[in-house]
Amino acid sequence: MNDALVNSKEEEPLDRQDEEAKVENSSWTQALLATAPQLPQQLSPTQVQQISPAALAYLGDAIYELYVRMTYLLPQKRPEAYHRLVVAQVRAETQALHLRSLTPHLRSNELEIVRRGRNAAAGRTKRVDPGIYQQATSLETLIGYLYLTDYQRLIELLQKLHLEQ
Repeated sequence: MNDALVNSKEEEPLDRQDEEAKVENSSWTQALLATAPQLPQQLSPTQVQQISPAALAYLGDAIYELYVRMTYLLPQKRPEAYHRLVVAQVRAETQALHLRSLTPHLRSNELEIVRRGRNAAAGRTKRVDPGIYQQATSLETLIGYLYLTDYQRLIELLQKLHLEQ
């Protein structure tokens, strides 16, 4: 019984350290996002509307993966652990879950971008159900669109995602 008390007392500081690390990591990620590079020139709404949903998804895929990588950067891990964590989050199935969790928070214009992204998700996938693939592409399209048009809104939505630690 004394061993159990000793172990629980020893684990308590570790749990506190883990919590402190999560808060520190969250603050660090927020600061990094706030200072992330912006486009050298602002695109006009007309220019953004001319970008295909597939191209927005291409951009959104890169932005989303960068966000996930930044989120997992602290506390430090082995490269294999980073890779495993990031791959789990950038899978189509996880992206589809994230889109569903964000949908209640989306504005009407954002829902329209999601719809355009879903319709643009053409092509056959062997590994993933087509509906899941469409949802993942919709999320990437939304992220690409918001990166170009409303970076603060993008940050706000990304911070609503519950990335697994």
